[in-house]
Amino acid sequence: MKEITKELLERFRAREAERKELKTLHAAAAKTELQDLAYVPEAAAKLNGDFAIELKTRGVTWQQKSGRCWLYAVLNILRERISETCGLDKFELSANYLSFYDKLEKANNFLELVIENARKPLNDRMMEYVLGGVGDGGYWDMATDLAAKYGVVPASVMPETYQSTHTAKFLKLLNSLLRKDAVQLRAAVAAGEDPQPLKEAMLEEVYRMECVLYGEPPRSFSFEYRDQDGNYHCERELTGRSFYEKYLSGALEDYVTVTNHPTHGLPMNLYYVFHYMGNMANRDVINLNLTLEEMEELTLKQLRDGEPVWFGCDAGAFGDREKGVWDPDSVDYSGITGGLDFTMSKGDRLEYHDSFATHAMLFVGVNFDEKGTPDRWKIENSWGEEVGKKGYYVCSEKYFREYVYEVIVRKKHLTEAQRALLEGEPRRIQPWEGDWL
Repeated sequence: MKEITKELLERFRAREAERKELKTLHAAAAKTELQDLAYVPEAAAKLNGDFAIELKTRGVTWQQKSGRCWLYAVLNILRERISETCGLDKFELSANYLSFYDKLEKANNFLELVIENARKPLNDRMMEYVLGGVGDGGYWDMATDLAAKYGVVPASVMPETYQSTHTAKFLKLLNSLLRKDAVQLRAAVAAGEDPQPLKEAMLEEVYRMECVLYGEPPRSFSFEYRDQDGNYHCERELTGRSFYEKYLSGALEDYVTVTNHPTHGLPMNLYYVFHYMGNMANRDVINLNLTLEEMEELTLKQLRDGEPVWFGCDAGAFGDREKGVWDPDSVDYSGITGGLDFTMSKGDRLEYHDSFATHAMLFVGVNFDEKGTPDRWKIENSWGEEVGKKGYYVCSEKYFREYVYEVIVRKKHLTEAQRALLEGEPRRIQPWEGDWL
């Protein structure tokens, strides 16, 4: 291994001294946010305008300082169905309600995985993965599993708390508690004891902590509202499950997660499954890996059918949070760093951990150029109305192709060949292989 030498540094200094623009770039970067310096307004301006297909939605939600975008995106699809049925102009479902059960299920899954792998050494790949802990993030399948099991409730029934919207400290404490539990569970298994009674007591502690920080979910509630015509409605003694069954029965069935991960490990036309750290015990994430062209066509089919599309993307790539734009041409990091080339293929970015799906939102519109090719996409975000265009964002076609990694579509939109893939046995991959998806 070669060290950095004085001679090497002198060569660097001499060559870089010839780049006269570096002093100007340094002066600008010394006092300004890098993303603001790299912003290209004339490129972003090309993304302004209306959309050929634009779906009606009922307002932007705000996840605040939490990582529950995936959950909000699913609930925002569901709230549109309830709003249509009940004639509501504005309505929101409780993210806090499902967040409570999400953390409880994640804790249970963590403890079950500790028990299942208790005899493995701590430096085993699976144990290292498990002890990484649980977080706020998740997938479509996780949200649909939660809704199917626990139902949903209006936001007014179980409103957010400070802790549910500012989750960093809670997650730190939760993971500390779970890792302490892991020590005790491994010791119990090593001693030949039944770990389940111990696990139940541990899970009750998680429940207790959530009751304090999130509030305990209601056992029953009343759904009271006025419709668009001013008529008052009241339904009493509902539960999360009965509310879901009445207004949303079958709403989350018959969907499939379509991914575009052009990597060596996941070939195209692959139906695959993995068990994620955030899943319920005995539930999996199920995906269908297709070409970019197929994923985009399925997205367009669903939008044309009048339904928004849940999608996962890399929100940290070439975006401007305040202006509400995601577009590689609108953020010139190469120019502001002295001409460096950051280009990688989509597959390489995934395999070398440079990019992965960090955020979930909804496509609610799309526009086309003169050739009929999509050129910009309208996005409903969950970052509140103070950013973007009152909470709505836009991404370019280039961003879609490079940084959108998964979409959720109804199976009815699949081609015959795509549906046939789902009839076979899925390939099971390791959970850590799913972390960068």
